[in-house]
Amino acid sequence: MNADLLIPIIITLIGAATPILIAALGELVVEKSGVLNLGVEGMMLIGAVVAFAVTYHTGNPWLAILCAAIAASASSMIFAFLTLSLSSSQVATGLALTIFGTGFSALFGQAYTGKPIEIFRSVFPTELATDPFWRLIFGHSPLVYFSLLLVFAVWWFLNKSRAGLILRAVGENDFSAHSIGYSVIGVRYAAVAFGGAMAGIAGSCFPLLLTPQWAEKLTAGRGWIALALVVFAAWRPFRLLAGAYLFGLVMTIELYTKASGSMGLLPSEFWAALPYLATIGVLVLISLRRSGNSAAPACLGKPFMPGQ
Repeated sequence: MNADLLIPIIITLIGAATPILIAALGELVVEKSGVLNLGVEGMMLIGAVVAFAVTYHTGNPWLAILCAAIAASASSMIFAFLTLSLSSSQVATGLALTIFGTGFSALFGQAYTGKPIEIFRSVFPTELATDPFWRLIFGHSPLVYFSLLLVFAVWWFLNKSRAGLILRAVGENDFSAHSIGYSVIGVRYAAVAFGGAMAGIAGSCFPLLLTPQWAEKLTAGRGWIALALVVFAAWRPFRLLAGAYLFGLVMTIELYTKASGSMGLLPSEFWAALPYLATIGVLVLISLRRSGNSAAPACLGKPFMPGQ
């Protein structure tokens, strides 16, 4: 395989993995605090449609990313209020958030169907992207570099900072954290807001990085893959990076197989379903390997009610 073909494949792989990586890192922080938010897909769709609309009207991708993060974070606060303040079921509320995000994006996006926008291209000089090797380093959207920096930032926050230690303490033993004076609900509100913002930025990757044209359900289930990846990575940021690029590779194989017409005896629907089959396979393998020995935070999904 020559460089003229290999470089585009690698660039496509990185682009496909970026929104999954950003959304999964946000969900990792949320789950480390002891909250399970299954609304990632819905928040990504909200971020995607808001980013598309802002870019279409202003032409400013930076503003679009900011607005997508704010919109998705605001929607996550609905989830936080219902689950943290009113102690509703985190699973049911997260699923409701996904349904809400899907419906909101479909309704709000009707006015933009079929209308194109500009892709958020590299901020480096175009001369650096002419050579295939330098294109691999400097030819990406700022969202790609942001996702890579976010991996290191989340790892440092969780393992080296005092705030990260508090967040992990809340996720492992909320009553002990509460007894020494930490606000369990406050920490979890902040974690959910961060996870929502990251889901919004991940959603903005679809119109700004991958598909510069609005279509209903643009994220195509990538939020569910991000949720599975958190489990696959055992709640570790660098494993999450490897897992996201693994799924990006599976998606890239699907795209290039379809484009080349070399699907063989397998129908096109199989290749479209391949990333999600891989997600199911990963979850099955994890459950078999970890039976009774999960690396999940001890308080994950459990409501905190200090008065009881």
